[in-house]
Amino acid sequence: MAFWNKKRTEFEEMDQIIRENPGIQPAELARRLGVSRSTIARRLPSVEEAGYRYSEDDGGGLWPFKRKA
Repeated sequence: MAFWNKKRTEFEEMDQIIRENPGIQPAELARRLGVSRSTIARRLPSVEEAGYRYSEDDGGGLWPFKRKA
């Protein structure tokens, strides 16, 4: 079982916040989730492995890519 399968609920919550707040800064995302910024930094690669895709702008904001149907 992939690591991210154990964290699916957390990843879905993270994804929902990013989709509702395009361009959100990782620090604000961490605040809303009640975790440290380092937790967000550690989760991002696993979130991508789980199939969630984001881009990061020059200011560090996270932007969701549209999902393929």
